[in-house]
Amino acid sequence: MITIDELKMQLGEHEHEVRELGDALAITASEKRVAELENKMTMPGFYDDTEASARVFAEMSALKGRLERYAKLKALYDDAETMLLLCEEENDPELIPEGEAAVEAVTKAVEELQLITLLSGQYDKNNAILTFHAGTGGTEAQDWADMLFRMYNRWGAAHGYKVSTLDYQDGDEAGLKSASILVEGPNAYGMLKSENGVHRLVRVSPFDSQSRRQTSFASLEVMPELDDSIQVDIRPEDVEMQVFRSSGAGGQHINKTSSAVRLIHKPTGIVVSCQTERSQFQNRDTAMKMLASKLYQIKEQEHLDKIGDIKGVQKEIAWGHQIRSYVFMPYTLVKDHRTGYENGNVQAVMDGELDGFINAYLKAASKGELQDT
Repeated sequence: MITIDELKMQLGEHEHEVRELGDALAITASEKRVAELENKMTMPGFYDDTEASARVFAEMSALKGRLERYAKLKALYDDAETMLLLCEEENDPELIPEGEAAVEAVTKAVEELQLITLLSGQYDKNNAILTFHAGTGGTEAQDWADMLFRMYNRWGAAHGYKVSTLDYQDGDEAGLKSASILVEGPNAYGMLKSENGVHRLVRVSPFDSQSRRQTSFASLEVMPELDDSIQVDIRPEDVEMQVFRSSGAGGQHINKTSSAVRLIHKPTGIVVSCQTERSQFQNRDTAMKMLASKLYQIKEQEHLDKIGDIKGVQKEIAWGHQIRSYVFMPYTLVKDHRTGYENGNVQAVMDGELDGFINAYLKAASKGELQDT
């Protein structure tokens, strides 16, 4: 059993981290900014400009969220300190588990806030658009893409994000050929940007009558949803629009309509589609936002000046390009090839337990320690 002295030592190590987090999160400056925004909201005519007022509310929400998280950490630290003092005064071994739980709560809160300080990218605070593509291999790959679709939906729900299906193209016999979801909430893109890439599955195929082991691939594209302050120059003549009716088993994920829209960006070959809204206009508007996000992200990554300079290059969804492997047979292991982080509980990962992988990526990226894949 752990001793009181060991617990006091663990808590003492967090004291410096709590102070550092206060500086890193700019708590004093954030409190001042909240007061400024609250005063701004009382000014005459504040609500006349809906877009400007919406931006103020968004900033206010983000700042208050940061302050509340830090206040929670401070409260947990104070509670743990009080609990350990009580354990010491009472000299009762039965109180030690409560003291241990209190220190563990502080440890978890510190790790969560440290993670937030790593989300300093320009678009990390934005919502995220996730697009899934099955690799070669027919039904096997399409089923794997659907498993990933389910995994990220579960991760989003577990973290309090709003997850909406934008598009879902059914597979030939099972699974999906492609799908897109919108994950809405603070730092959604910052948290999920680590998941962009090819994902590899090794398992005994449920579709093979001889129960042979199969390797399947699927890719995931992660893009920030851009707000109206960022303009992307897309020429109307460069975009071909196709209208189609959604059908098949995907109906369990989407509203079946006859106004689904597919947009093809001719210069790059990039294709996006949306079929969840009730009108063709709404679907086209959402698809245009997806296309703009994808083009802008590529432009930023390639340091290009104009959208017209972008070339449609997509890594092959196959062996040698995977960022992560999910092995169901002959052993169980999920391993990220960029960070070396691994988890032997495959089922938990498939149920959305991805925080270990995300945290490892963000820490490695901040230190420049990511391995090439």
